[in-house]
Amino acid sequence: MANNEESRGLKSLFDWFANRRKSGSTSLERQEREIADGLWHKCSKCSVLAYTKDLKANQMVCVECGHHNRVDSDERIRQLIDNNTWKPLDEHLRPTDPLEFRDRKLYSDRLRETQDKIGLIDAVRTGLGQINSLPIALGVMDFRFMGGSMGSVVGERLTRMIEQATQRRYPVVIICTSGGARMQEGMLSLMQMAKISAALQRHKDARLLYIPVLTNPTTGGVTASFAMLGDIILAEPKATIGFAGRRVIEQTLREKLPENFQTAEDLLQHGFVDDIVPRTQLKNTLTQLIALHQPVLTTPHMVLWETMSLTSTAAE
Repeated sequence: MANNEESRGLKSLFDWFANRRKSGSTSLERQEREIADGLWHKCSKCSVLAYTKDLKANQMVCVECGHHNRVDSDERIRQLIDNNTWKPLDEHLRPTDPLEFRDRKLYSDRLRETQDKIGLIDAVRTGLGQINSLPIALGVMDFRFMGGSMGSVVGERLTRMIEQATQRRYPVVIICTSGGARMQEGMLSLMQMAKISAALQRHKDARLLYIPVLTNPTTGGVTASFAMLGDIILAEPKATIGFAGRRVIEQTLREKLPENFQTAEDLLQHGFVDDIVPRTQLKNTLTQLIALHQPVLTTPHMVLWETMSLTSTAAE
């Protein structure tokens, strides 16, 4: 009888320790999750943990390996445009479903779900602003909206922005990130390539500057049109840039492509981009390029002073 009571006591004591250990580990896991959520970021390239606040201060570029994490359009605008100078354009334009397209779900339903999820109407935001006090027309594509695909609204917004820039004599900068034309809009999507390109030609005829910035990824119809029509073409490090996908090309050519194929570094080597600029240096680089291409207005006094200076130098 005593042995049974003693065994029951030991068993209950073991159960108590087991329950305490289990509840302790559960609370520890919960505490770790509460601490970790949103505070730390693990780099997808080098796996180094970084404090999210420090990562954002470095414009979402890993301080260890230099990996450029994808950022949304809001963050891009904050990184490039001076405070209180951003004026959005054509936010009222909304995509429709003229073809009544359906794949796994209706295109109209897909649009509505994406809009509700990320809070954007379509895959590009356009506007006017200042970059280090210099006026600029800026278009920023957002990969979160159906892979940054180029539909009718994307083409219309970019075209209207370029026309505004031409009228105001502003330089144009477009941050490109896209999977290409939006298949749910068929030929209407492909027409945007010609429409944007025509607006850029009129901008060029006015002797104004256009700089596309190619980020990861920039592919398809965007690469085949306005992404490659810049006066100066910039790219972010390691960005994937191309037209068709790597697998499609390998299957067509029946050859293994190099590891760095369709990277910004490969395109720079072959002359398709003019420079690779880290995100942390992009604002200053754009400022310098825009300042160098600003029209210089000379007054008669300036011309007279220059003439006198040249004459006095020649006399000496």
